[in-house]
Amino acid sequence: MRTTTLIPRRIATTGITVLGAAGIATAALTGTAHAQAPAKPADKVLSADSATAAEHVATQAAHAKAAKDGKKAEDYPDNLDGWIREAMSIMKKHGIPGSYDGIKRNIIRESGGDPGAVNDWDINAQKGIPSKGLLQVIQPTFDQYHVKGTADKLTDPVANIVAACNYAADRYGTMDNVDSAY
Repeated sequence: MRTTTLIPRRIATTGITVLGAAGIATAALTGTAHAQAPAKPADKVLSADSATAAEHVATQAAHAKAAKDGKKAEDYPDNLDGWIREAMSIMKKHGIPGSYDGIKRNIIRESGGDPGAVNDWDINAQKGIPSKGLLQVIQPTFDQYHVKGTADKLTDPVANIVAACNYAADRYGTMDNVDSAY
């Protein structure tokens, strides 16, 4: 069994910095920084490419702010992006393959990004072991592929991602190779 150390998740307090960085990234990608009045955050709709770049810039800004405030760079926001990035950090330490895009694609398909999602209709649910969490893992699979040092709770977002990716690596080579229920 693989081992890891527990990395505490904290909510980042960099809202202004993150919104500013995301706006800068969006403006840089679209080339419209000087051509349009600044949009309110709720009015802004990003394309997939600019959203990814904006998320990257926002994450970098959050890491820079955390370092400036004396926090560790491993502090991740308590949201889907933060859960995936924290899980990937743990996976990297243990040689578990998987890309951000592959993990996110499967999360969106399996749970819509809801860490409390429960499948109460499929064959597993009919047998009394429903799939749960971001990547819809059943308890026996979670128990077998759980990575020590992550939470022991199936619906913990980071533990769910790491265990599911560990399972997918064993069965399919990587979560990136999973394109349907697994």
